Amino acid sequence: MSEIDEDRAACAQAHTRLHQILSAVDDQTVRAPSRLPGWTVGHVLTHLARNADSVVRRLDGAARGEQVDQYPGGARGRAAEIESGQGRSAKEIIDDLVAADAAVDAAFAAATPDVWQRTVRAGSGELIPATQLLFSRWREVEVHHVDLGLGYGWEQWPDGLVARWLPKLLAELSDRADGRALMAWTLGRAPMPELRPWG
Repeated sequence: MSEIDEDRAACAQAHTRLHQILSAVDDQTVRAPSRLPGWTVGHVLTHLARNADSVVRRLDGAARGEQVDQYPGGARGRAAEIESGQGRSAKEIIDDLVAADAAVDAAFAAATPDVWQRTVRAGSGELIPATQLLFSRWREVEVHHVDLGLGYGWEQWPDGLVARWLPKLLAELSDRADGRALMAWTLGRAPMPELRPWG
């Protein structure tokens, strides 16, 4: 099995795990606070749906040989879409997310080898290999599944996700904390230093 096939399967499995908790989400739940400061469960679910759209949009652009932005209107457009969508009913939010996830899975399955060799635009504007959309969607779903605060914890993250992502996150720690404090912590000489936000 190729890495593309493995990532496609992992992403589809993450979608399935996420959908399994959605039957317990009602209108009261979507209004409840999530684990992300300032965001409700509705915000997180809406963000996941719009992120799914961004994956499909960029992969479709790659198939046409075009570079498209991750979110129409950039960061402001992203924030506006999330804010306007988070107040919907639980049914509307869930139906939207399930359809968006299905579109991601279908787009991944339909992408031809030449499309995977092309580049797409990341949220930062940087051009990245289209294949990175697979892993970025997988990790997005896994992290925000935990952020929902609905019973799925970081302890349940798949081994493959941890093995793949943790080394990169560890390598980036020196950019997110004071180097001396970080070194002292790794040597057991100081408490964990405060980390600047990821992403």
